[in-house]
Amino acid sequence: MEFNEVLEKRRTYRDYTNREVSDEIVKQVISAAFKAPTNDHLRQLEFVVVRGRENIAKVIDPLAKNMAAFKNLVHEVDESGDKDKMDMFADALPKQQRMLMQSGLLIIPFFRQKTWQLLKPVEQSSLNYFASAWCAVENMLLAATNEGLGTVFHIPVADEVEKIKEIVGAPDEYEFTCLLTMGYPVENAFLPKQKEIHVEDRIHMNTWK
Repeated sequence: MEFNEVLEKRRTYRDYTNREVSDEIVKQVISAAFKAPTNDHLRQLEFVVVRGRENIAKVIDPLAKNMAAFKNLVHEVDESGDKDKMDMFADALPKQQRMLMQSGLLIIPFFRQKTWQLLKPVEQSSLNYFASAWCAVENMLLAATNEGLGTVFHIPVADEVEKIKEIVGAPDEYEFTCLLTMGYPVENAFLPKQKEIHVEDRIHMNTWK
């Protein structure tokens, strides 16, 4: 695909077929992460790849009670009146655990946080490691799209980080950004409506006016 086509096709999918993603494609997608900018030039990224629904179920077990707490959110009144947003939540929330298992492939991207604690930055530059880690994830999303794959990720909440790190045996000095799954989307998979953005309305020349 041309690069602009990849950008257009990069979407969040939550429904997958049983078609397996090959090891070679997984390697290509992860390789893309190392092409992203990193603040320390060391690219201290590590990846846990989990295959098979039974193995994935063990890793994501800590999500269960949190998902139960969040599932009623879709029934709450959205004060913004944003129908597209609520349609997205209506589709997404019931699928949070299933979507991570359905493709049979789960990738956990880890990065080494050497200085400030991740959730206790002392200034904006304290987020350099975290920003670099997400640049790597974005490269992976685009690389997966280029291979015809759909992607979706879950950002951990509450106590999920520590529990999942313990389950996979990750070192203390490493943090992970998300649980990332990718696979071949089912035909006619639900895709939330994208907001139309007029770029020229978002560009401010020299000053914000």
